[in-house]
Amino acid sequence: MRIVICDDDAAATEQIASLINGYFASVHLKCPEIVVFTDGAALLADPGAMDIVFLDIEMPGTNGVYVGQELTHRNRRTIIFVVTSYLEYLDDAMRFHVFRYLSKPLDRQRFYRNMNDALALYHIVTATVAVETKQGVHSVPADSVVMVETTGRKVTVHTVAAAYDSVHSLQHWLKALPSNNFFQTHRSIS
Repeated sequence: MRIVICDDDAAATEQIASLINGYFASVHLKCPEIVVFTDGAALLADPGAMDIVFLDIEMPGTNGVYVGQELTHRNRRTIIFVVTSYLEYLDDAMRFHVFRYLSKPLDRQRFYRNMNDALALYHIVTATVAVETKQGVHSVPADSVVMVETTGRKVTVHTVAAAYDSVHSLQHWLKALPSNNFFQTHRSIS
């Protein structure tokens, strides 16, 4: 995991980095890599992964709204927090599906609650499942699985992009897929 902070205010980036480190210490996890940018253009030029992004809106040059739109366009799974003092940008931020809108100065308890939610989402969107077929094994993102269906003895895993005839039973898929995203509606469909 890689966490990115983009803000032209050094005090704000220090506070966010400190809160991130404090959060991971409080949940007894090793803090992932934290990368700091002071402008949007530098962030967009970075080829590295951007799993969670803390993004200021008001910055010189490329503003945070444009940066957020570009990040969402590049990878819809990027979790973006908008961190700003300006509430008038809320509508613009919602257009690029911002995960949370945090107001400066940041509140530690609210920050930690939102990090819990962000990590839960991160684990969902990065989870993959192995779909074993007679032709081979296909690794697919768990969040691309639409449904698993049985017809007779045939089990089909339907994803957004394709359908796979699985060699595993429906019971296997009930255990393999994230339980908070899937449920069995009928004995032959999950």
